[in-house]
Amino acid sequence: MTNSGRMYLLLSRYTKPLAEVDRHVIAHRAFLDRYYASGDLIVSGPMEPREGGVIIANTMPRERLDAMLAEDPFVRERVSEYQVIEFHAARRHAALAELVSLQ
Repeated sequence: MTNSGRMYLLLSRYTKPLAEVDRHVIAHRAFLDRYYASGDLIVSGPMEPREGGVIIANTMPRERLDAMLAEDPFVRERVSEYQVIEFHAARRHAALAELVSLQ
């Protein structure tokens, strides 16, 4: 099986109080911006209530995803942990056709 169509739902849970998390938000957003620019991230945002966040990552090998997450300032500073849910994208909105492969 190729990596085409294999995507990831990333659930981030804060492990420290919000005041400590907030000290790393600017660096975390720069991390997100870098991976949006490369096409590796599709959507992200905080959970409600704000206990963590959600990211949908584009198709890539799992090893690449793990390396990418290790760069996240939230992970490096140990203020958040990710649960990674891998799924095979079987359908997509037409607007995502150029971004998400289903093969």
